[in-house]
Amino acid sequence: MTRNIDIKSDEQINRIHRLACETPYEVWLSTDTVMLDARSLLGLYALVGQRAKVVTEDGLDPKMVDRLVEKMS
Repeated sequence: MTRNIDIKSDEQINRIHRLACETPYEVWLSTDTVMLDARSLLGLYALVGQRAKVVTEDGLDPKMVDRLVEKMS
């Protein structure tokens, strides 16, 4: 399951990292050129100023994923 997100600031990166670490499932961020584990804080900083896709497992509740992405924005 994927959702789009615009990553605008370092504060947002910290929020994405914290939320990804709290989830019981894997969360990835993907661009055209790279796919990063959202739990990898160092890698996330390369995405500031870019649009990325939040990627999760397909079997998850879509509403739960939407709420997660909303909190990340």
